[in-house]
Amino acid sequence: MRAHTDAARDGLARAITFLTIVPVPLGADGGLSGAAVWFPLVGGAVGALAGGVRVLFASSLGTTVATVLAMIVLVIVTGALHQDGLADTADGLGARGDVGRRLEVMRDSSTGVFGSLALIAWALLLLTTVAALDDDHALRALIVACALARWAALAHAASAPAARTDGLGAALHVGRLPLAVATVVSAVAAIAICGLGPGAAAIGASVVVAALSVVFARRRLGGRTGDTLGATITVAEVIVCVALLAVWRS
Repeated sequence: MRAHTDAARDGLARAITFLTIVPVPLGADGGLSGAAVWFPLVGGAVGALAGGVRVLFASSLGTTVATVLAMIVLVIVTGALHQDGLADTADGLGARGDVGRRLEVMRDSSTGVFGSLALIAWALLLLTTVAALDDDHALRALIVACALARWAALAHAASAPAARTDGLGAALHVGRLPLAVATVVSAVAAIAICGLGPGAAAIGASVVVAALSVVFARRRLGGRTGDTLGATITVAEVIVCVALLAVWRS
C-alpha cells in the first residue's frame, strides 16, 4: 500500500515538474511513466490559479486588464514552455523542405514569422474570449480549458510516434490505462464544473484539437516532439474557451 502511495506521489511530483516551474522534490529517476494520469489535475490547478487572478482583479481593474494578468500568470507558472512549443511548431510547419528541415527549424532558438504570428493569435484570441466572460464563467472556463488541454497533450503523445529519439516528446510515453483514467477524470471534471451541455462542448473541442494535432504532427513532422505537445496545450486552451463562450452565449 505504501509503495502505491509513494508511486502516486512521485507521479504527481513529476507531472508538476514537467508542466510547471513549481519546484517539488522528486524520488529516484522513474521517468514520466507515472506522471501522465496527473496531467489534467495539474492543468486544472494552473487554470484555477489564473482564473483566481482574473476574479480577484476584475472588479477593480476591469475584465480586460484582469484577463491580461491571468494570462501572464498562466505563462509564468508554466515557464512559457507551452508558448515556446507553439511558436517553434508554427515555424516548423511553415518551413519549406522535408521533415528533417522542419525539425531543424523547430530546434532553432530564435522565433520566426510564423511563430510570432501564432503567439499573437493565441494571445489575442484568449484575451478577447476570456474577457468576454463574467467572473464565474471565466474561472470555470480556465479551469476546464487547462485541464482538457493537458489531456489533449496526452492523447497527442499516445497517438503520434516520437519524431526524435531524444527530447521531451520522446520521454513522454502514455499507456492505455493512464490515458483512460485521465480521460474519465477530465470528462467528469468538465461536466461537473461547466454543466452537461457546455462540458460536452468543451470535451468535443479538446478532442478535435488533439486529433488535428496528431494529423499535422504525423504528416508534417513525422511524429510528436516536446514542441508539438506544448502547441497542442496552448491551442486546446484557446479552442475550449471559445467553445464555452459560444455555448454560454447561445
